[in-house]
Amino acid sequence: MPDYDMPVRILCVDDERNVLRSMERIFLDDNYEIVLAGSGEEGLKVLEEGGNSFQVVISDYRMPVMNGVEFLTQAFARWPDTVRIVLSGYADAGAIVAAINEGHIYKFIPKPWNDDELRVTIQNCLERYFLLKRNRELLAELTLANQILEEKVRQRTEDLELRNRAMEFSQNMLGNLPVGVVGIDENGLIVHCNTAAMPVMSQACGDFFGADVQHSCDYRINDLVTLTRQEKSIVSRETFGERTWHVLGRSVMFGSSESVVLVFLEL
Repeated sequence: MPDYDMPVRILCVDDERNVLRSMERIFLDDNYEIVLAGSGEEGLKVLEEGGNSFQVVISDYRMPVMNGVEFLTQAFARWPDTVRIVLSGYADAGAIVAAINEGHIYKFIPKPWNDDELRVTIQNCLERYFLLKRNRELLAELTLANQILEEKVRQRTEDLELRNRAMEFSQNMLGNLPVGVVGIDENGLIVHCNTAAMPVMSQACGDFFGADVQHSCDYRINDLVTLTRQEKSIVSRETFGERTWHVLGRSVMFGSSESVVLVFLEL
């Protein structure tokens, strides 16, 4: 018998004591807890005390006051996870088959039953119960994982939106500063030039975005970049065209890369 992750409890309901004792004997060699009830009402009381701990409910069909299908119908309504079996003689087969859907009955077993076949049926019931239980657990885990992922995506999206807004604000602010700002990356390429710096760069480099300051610009721009890399910070005065500029150079680290920022203030 397979090992399950919880004790196996089976409720047997029949108004004939000898039938209940026979069921007890059938499962003597199995590691099951067999709980007996003599009527549908008694069976419901047993389930009320521990319905969620029962995996299988077996009930006789012919019982006074409440027959097996009526009992199992109530059991399904309140403890739907249980696997339900009805026992009866062949004379009741037609009525039971018609009522099986009412109690969501897993199987109808005719009396007299074969002990080995009944044990195999119970084994199949338990496999079904624990398979469905595991599927529900996996579905719950998947649902929780999806919720966590959705929350992370939401937070990440909010973070990206915030960063994008901050970057857009920074770019607009930098672009509209009253001083010229030029950025040169570690390879010597012009990667940024704000509006105020365009008069300088158009004089010194022409088509300057992405230009290599060493080969595409006025030698003075290249000299300013080279000196800034060496000194880390410089102050200079330069004339481009008919305009004179106060130039500040600063070496800036981005990660492991060293870039240069040149600031031009017209005099």
